[in-house]
Amino acid sequence: MKKWIVAIVVIWALVIASGIAVAIVLVTGDDDGGSSADSSSTPSDSAVPPSTSAPTADGDVPDGLESFYSQQIDWQSCGSDQCGTLQVPLDYSDPSGKTIGIAVEMSPATGQRIGSMVVNPGGPGAPGTDTATDADFYFAPELRESYDIVGFDPRGTGDSSPVDCLSDAELDDYVAGDPDPDTPAEVRDFSDEQASFWEECKAKSGDLGAHVSTIEAARDMDVLRAALGEDQLPYFGFSYGTRLGATYATLFPQNVGRFVLDGAVDPSLSTLDGAVSQAKGFETALRSYLKDCVDQGDCFLGDSVDAGLKTIKDLLASIDAKPLPTDSDRELTVGNAFYGLVTPLYAKDNWTYLDQGLQEALDGDGSTLLFLSDFYGSRNDDGTYADNSLEAISVINCLDDPWSIAPKQVPKYYPRFEKASPTFGDVFAWGLVACNGDPFRSTEPDLTIDGAGAAPIVVIGTTRDPATPYEEAQAMADQLESGVLLSRDGDGHTAYNKGNACIDDAVHAYFIDGTVPTDGTQC
Repeated sequence: MKKWIVAIVVIWALVIASGIAVAIVLVTGDDDGGSSADSSSTPSDSAVPPSTSAPTADGDVPDGLESFYSQQIDWQSCGSDQCGTLQVPLDYSDPSGKTIGIAVEMSPATGQRIGSMVVNPGGPGAPGTDTATDADFYFAPELRESYDIVGFDPRGTGDSSPVDCLSDAELDDYVAGDPDPDTPAEVRDFSDEQASFWEECKAKSGDLGAHVSTIEAARDMDVLRAALGEDQLPYFGFSYGTRLGATYATLFPQNVGRFVLDGAVDPSLSTLDGAVSQAKGFETALRSYLKDCVDQGDCFLGDSVDAGLKTIKDLLASIDAKPLPTDSDRELTVGNAFYGLVTPLYAKDNWTYLDQGLQEALDGDGSTLLFLSDFYGSRNDDGTYADNSLEAISVINCLDDPWSIAPKQVPKYYPRFEKASPTFGDVFAWGLVACNGDPFRSTEPDLTIDGAGAAPIVVIGTTRDPATPYEEAQAMADQLESGVLLSRDGDGHTAYNKGNACIDDAVHAYFIDGTVPTDGTQC
């Protein structure tokens, strides 16, 4: 099955940015060594009070949803955490109809508890319960002491009524496929397999496929807020989780507590403009990686950034023509090579593994790049997949914005994409066909994101973020009525817990003391 890149490149936030360390013992410590900034906080009279935690569903409960808002989660031990299921309507316009279960996991606060913080790691498609399972890895001790970390698998993902489209073997083909078909035969295969993907999604997922939108996930979050006993919800969202958080803030502004949105997306961008923005972001990240290699001297990819880009493009072209052998019974195809290349760009600390993968590939061995591609797709060593993120991302994205083009229209977009990204442009251009043939349509109305009436929302952007370029964080902060922009000068995806003390101190001061950073703080 061919890969529709624009629908999947943005998939992970912390899961990719730091999580490779869990799998292959990468270093994830300081990447830019920022220091605290005296100007990062406003005076104490601007502090936001903590949410109260009386277990109640009082307040503005939408009509017909009283039983959902009054439910109590039956928490059960799962290792050192507590796990449970939240019941929500499949269709919020029909609350007396079918229900689905939302998997929830809580890692209790380790010190003086302030409340329960709901978190989302990105995607769409990533299971949020994993973030609670590995809370000590993702969050600094200051937050772990003060908050229960509550992760949930958004509807359609993980263990929350997951959508299903492909078998594991089909997923292997899906990731391995050529991401930018360049012959008539490849284009025909691409189109046929895309049609097959959506046909299988419809057959295997049924009515669920039309009810996994971001708006519905945000509605689920408000039911979760009530079940947790939070009058105003503390929330920490990364990457796609910033879109989810901004959607929640627009739907339920009165219920917004201390919100931090890290690696923010621009919710106003069209599918086309978003794809161009992301293509530019990955090109910027690749150039930053190559500049670092050249600056260190004797760079194996070339003696300049442009020379390094040519080496990488030539390598991808050669793999497209002839896949590389690996230390397994699988070959490294150009699809796998693409994901093996972009995955380490999510965190500067992982660039050394990109060095290793590219050096091996130039010597004819695709093993490390294949490993990185497998990690990106949550593929286990035995050929199974740990979650359905590769399928869920397409269904959710296309529900949120079904705009698409036909394959024959793609070439006319090449100039714009190649200007944004000479290396990856064609791949992102082909991503524009992702929703072509999608049978699902959301029942939710369009929503203009503004968060009008919400408490201050801290929006964080990183200047050389590949997946959510810095300009998108600036745009989200502007669009949110109470948005406050916090900027990190650095590489990689997302900013928190990456070794920048200025960012971390500002986040901790907000969540713990309610001190709102000064809008425009630079770290």
